[in-house]
Amino acid sequence: MTTVYNFNAGPGPIPDPVLKQAQTEMFSFEQTGAAVMELSHRSAPYEKIHFQAMKQIRTILDVPDDFDILFLQGGATLQFSMTAQNFLRPEQRAAFVLSGSWSEKAEKEASAFGSTTILASTKESQYRSVPEIDLSSAPEDTAYVHLTSNNTIFGTQLQQFPKKAAAPVIVDMSSDILSRRVPWSDVDFAYAGAQKNAGMAGVTIVIARKSLLASGSDALPPSISYKQHADKDSLYHTPPTGAVYMTKLVTDWILAEGGIDAIAEAASKKAEALYAAIDQSDGFYRGHADAGSRSSMNVTFRLPDEDLEKQFLQEAADAGFLGLNGHRSVGGCRASLYNAVPFHHVEVLIDFMEKFRHRHS
Repeated sequence: MTTVYNFNAGPGPIPDPVLKQAQTEMFSFEQTGAAVMELSHRSAPYEKIHFQAMKQIRTILDVPDDFDILFLQGGATLQFSMTAQNFLRPEQRAAFVLSGSWSEKAEKEASAFGSTTILASTKESQYRSVPEIDLSSAPEDTAYVHLTSNNTIFGTQLQQFPKKAAAPVIVDMSSDILSRRVPWSDVDFAYAGAQKNAGMAGVTIVIARKSLLASGSDALPPSISYKQHADKDSLYHTPPTGAVYMTKLVTDWILAEGGIDAIAEAASKKAEALYAAIDQSDGFYRGHADAGSRSSMNVTFRLPDEDLEKQFLQEAADAGFLGLNGHRSVGGCRASLYNAVPFHHVEVLIDFMEKFRHRHS
């Protein structure tokens, strides 16, 4: 096969060792004679995969014992409304920090089930930075505060999680989960689609404080009740077995790589190298995000004009680069540096960018 360099924003690349192991055993798992996707979700072979994946997420992220780990479906997008249905009571408001398109969508979906308020926003500056966040300023009737830890479209990221105040804190970590440590004392509920850093599309990881789950509404159908899914160990209905299996393999890989600190160090190294190439290009490449809010997962940048961007993206595609186009809503270019992107691929991209710049400066 021709070598490709996968910088897609999502679904993103999966580590080569994971793909090779899946190729070897996924379609005849542990001499059962059945593919993982054919196993009963009540069977011992599948439950081994299921609970080992949960255990390894807990180990990698150092998740405290007073949190449950769930495997759900519907993508991270379903959590926009599901969190409101579970935790937003009629006499309360959900407070949102708007730092990009996905936080806007989360607020819009929650507003269909109750009152919402905007705690902070950088929309007026085209989301070039993450807002300054003071959780103590949330109204007294706040049911929860919703944050987005990383913004794939605009290339910004929370550099530090804000200190928790009175209201529970819910965080969409879809695009940077398993890339760095999480301060669980300041987070009550985290959710993430797996398809960027934790496997393949189809399973959504939820990590939730048990006391928050216990406070959830009792008036919900079981299928959208976090309490129900937690009580049934995410086996209330058939889970996406193949996707959970891939998450288990990815957590195997992270542990083999040295755990979360090694992964975080690799992420910083990749991002620093690419941002340096942008900053040292004499303005030919221009980063969208302010320096203090730059994402280590999604590097967004522009070229001098749109025609040159189109030529850059076409030549990049011809050279084997995948997914360098910016989101359709904002244009430009974007390189996503998820965990499975090797540093060497970043080096090849930087070399391509330098050569393109010298030809067109």
